[in-house]
Amino acid sequence: MALSISTAVLLGVIVTVLVKGGYVRVGSMLACTLFGFALAATGLAPAINSGLASLAGLISSL
Repeated sequence: MALSISTAVLLGVIVTVLVKGGYVRVGSMLACTLFGFALAATGLAPAINSGLASLAGLISSL
């Protein structure tokens, strides 16, 4: 059975666990989130999406 999950949901869960566990503070989380939004607006966004899609394909083939 294949499980399909959005990258945004998966990363959101990871960040939530890290914040709740005390590994990342709320200020750092907000800074990283804002950096992600700023990065998504640059020309690097297609390359990042392509890299994430390739990584997802590699993981699903295992």
